[in-house]
Amino acid sequence: MNELSRAASEPVANNTHDLRFPPKTFAVLWAAFWLLMISVAFQETLRDPSIRWWEPMLWEGSSSLMATAWMLLALRVRGRYAPYLDRPLVWFGLYLRWLPWVIVSWLTVVYAIRHEVYAAMGRIYQHPGWGFVIVYESFKLTIFTGLWLGILFGIDSYGQWQLQRQRLLKTQKALADAQLARLQGQLRPHFLFNALNTVSALMHTDVARADRLVATLGDLLRISLRSDEHELTPLGEELRTLELYGDVMSERFRDRVTLSWQIDQALLDIPVPALLLQPLLENVFKHGVERTVARVRIQISAQRENGSLEIVVSNSGSMLETEHRDGVGFRNCRERLGIIYGSEASLRVRNENNGVAARVMIPLTDTAQ
Repeated sequence: MNELSRAASEPVANNTHDLRFPPKTFAVLWAAFWLLMISVAFQETLRDPSIRWWEPMLWEGSSSLMATAWMLLALRVRGRYAPYLDRPLVWFGLYLRWLPWVIVSWLTVVYAIRHEVYAAMGRIYQHPGWGFVIVYESFKLTIFTGLWLGILFGIDSYGQWQLQRQRLLKTQKALADAQLARLQGQLRPHFLFNALNTVSALMHTDVARADRLVATLGDLLRISLRSDEHELTPLGEELRTLELYGDVMSERFRDRVTLSWQIDQALLDIPVPALLLQPLLENVFKHGVERTVARVRIQISAQRENGSLEIVVSNSGSMLETEHRDGVGFRNCRERLGIIYGSEASLRVRNENNGVAARVMIPLTDTAQ
């Protein structure tokens, strides 16, 4: 199963309506709110000595008990209402349709508890007339419900955004992996075709050289096949691949090409995209060596440059034509750099010093710097 199929086949882990219960942040806010309400109620005992210490506890305790019961019910249906988070009016409407039942149950249960406890203590619970109580409690409960539904809506909206973001990141990663596999797959036919052409040209004229090339080609193919296992490879391994390819092609153009290397040895462990540089060297042989009989100097360098790894593949003796500036090899390299590093990496190909230079810039991590 490829990465895209795997990403699409995870409905449980990536369900955008899979909201955790209960939300930790919401539970902390809820507990803190009722502790504050009880603390404020206790202030009444300091201002009015006739109020016993247990009365504020009863008032706010009975309210918090009923409020918590309704809130637990609201939390239990979060998953069912989550698909409507992108339509706030519908989401709030689904919850607010319970409001009449909340008011009736609140008045019935809370005031019944208070009356029963007062009676058990040998006292009478005094409160305003029922008409005032119904209007006052209804207004208070409407404000209270709206406030906490707003908080719940904010928390659930953020949670759903996080889940959708995680799914999007997984999908993007799967797409990037699939595209990288496609781009890497495009490389092998090109260099294998060129390498086999070189061996074919030599096998009837110089068997010993052809034999050495076949062995070198075997090493090259082994490294190429290993690149399937990892998106990135150490710079030293990538340069080894480049060296083997250069050996194969240098045999074909033995008297017409010279390769030189300028490599900062401290950078050999830096990870770079596997088989990124081979198309650049292939372009040098295709457009800079094959089309001339003059001797061509090829130089490959890897240095630090302003917090980045700069790799340059340059050649003398030929200039870059406009139609080749965006060839398949260059386009392939740019696409891979964009997938892995975004805008932080680049490939610039231009004419320099009577030749052509392809400059790859790859960001160095803090540890590499």
